[in-house]
Amino acid sequence: MPVESGESEDAVLGCRLTIRQPIRGHRVGHDAILLAAATAARPGDHAVDLGAGVGGAGLALARRIAGITVTLVDIDPELTALASRNVELNNLSDRVRAVRLDVAGTAADFAAAGMAPGSAACVLMNPPFNVAQQSSPDPGRRAAHAASPDTLPLWLAAAARLLAGGGALTLIWRADGLGQVLAALAGKFGAIAVLPVHPKPGAAAIRVLVRAVKDSGAPLSLLPGITLVHADGGPSAEAEAVLRDAAPLSLSAT
Repeated sequence: MPVESGESEDAVLGCRLTIRQPIRGHRVGHDAILLAAATAARPGDHAVDLGAGVGGAGLALARRIAGITVTLVDIDPELTALASRNVELNNLSDRVRAVRLDVAGTAADFAAAGMAPGSAACVLMNPPFNVAQQSSPDPGRRAAHAASPDTLPLWLAAAARLLAGGGALTLIWRADGLGQVLAALAGKFGAIAVLPVHPKPGAAAIRVLVRAVKDSGAPLSLLPGITLVHADGGPSAEAEAVLRDAAPLSLSAT
């Protein structure tokens, strides 16, 4: 399968995955791998990756947990085609598929694509989360990163519809937008666990990983954060385990 012009082929997750992706625009990075590591699933579960792009997070989840099935959902036809190629490239066609679909689509749209209401044990997502003035001038990056005020509620509504009762949503978001996340989760989700992601010791968190359970009444938990690099600039042991060794990242309070 030759690499097309304008694409790169990159080894991620300690060479456990090979990802074809556009050279320009949004690219698979730490956020996708952290999201996959924080998503808990068991063999036999069906996971849906909303806004999957070229499939980095969903494929990393499928690689880490044998026996799960994953549906990669994205609105962009070129990224969806690349995601399908990445599924084949990583020999995961028996358990992973890519579907072109708008997260804002109706329940009927999702059901027609094999994702009926209540059919997923877990949903993972890295929604666009930058405000307009923070957005990239590159159209691909802007589509992946820029959010309107309706973006998060819309994506969470789609997740709530897809999840079975007791199913879990995992998402990554800007740390300074945590209040927005908690407000949008209210009413449909509980047992919310928040794990801050710090770039280095002593620095404020730049991301939060959030796990929430549909229809749960359990209280919120604020977990000890993960720090990506040491003060000397080298990767922390915990980050290295997650980003290179495919270790899980627990969002459990126990």
